Amino acid sequence: MPKPLSLPFDPIARADELWKQRWGSVPSMAAITSIMRAQQILLGQVDAVVKPYGLTFARYEALVLLTFSKAGELPMSKIGERLMVHPTSVTNTVDRLVTAGFVDKRPNPNDGRGTLASITGKGREVVESATRDLMAMDFGLGVYDAEECMEIFAMLRPLRVAANDFEDAAPAAD
Repeated sequence: MPKPLSLPFDPIARADELWKQRWGSVPSMAAITSIMRAQQILLGQVDAVVKPYGLTFARYEALVLLTFSKAGELPMSKIGERLMVHPTSVTNTVDRLVTAGFVDKRPNPNDGRGTLASITGKGREVVESATRDLMAMDFGLGVYDAEECMEIFAMLRPLRVAANDFEDAAPAAD
């Protein structure tokens, strides 16, 4: 977990004030700095929860993705696409999961050059336990209620659409 700063002032608000004095008001600077700090805080919190399971949050996400697949396995290229990460990162993540005994790899029979990653029984057990722990701490977002979490999701969605993460369609209904 990130070490609490315990500063007597908000450093991002201070930076915003200094920015205004030097370059004028740019609310997006304060917003991105807050988002980046929030990401550091949240990643530290969730990584601390999954670390006892031999996981990082990135590895946890890969395991969850495999549990969501019908057969418990996916091509490495599909894992990278769904997790929105570079192929090298997928290889590193999956190789570490293989070393831990949470995932197996084998050649993809439908693609001579591809590899399939499949979750093991041990991987299923660890993802269930880690998920219970992450849910118990609200994935680090316990300071927000359910409605506020949905607002955060909705607020960030246009940014992801603009980045062409996915085709823009109406959000899924509750």
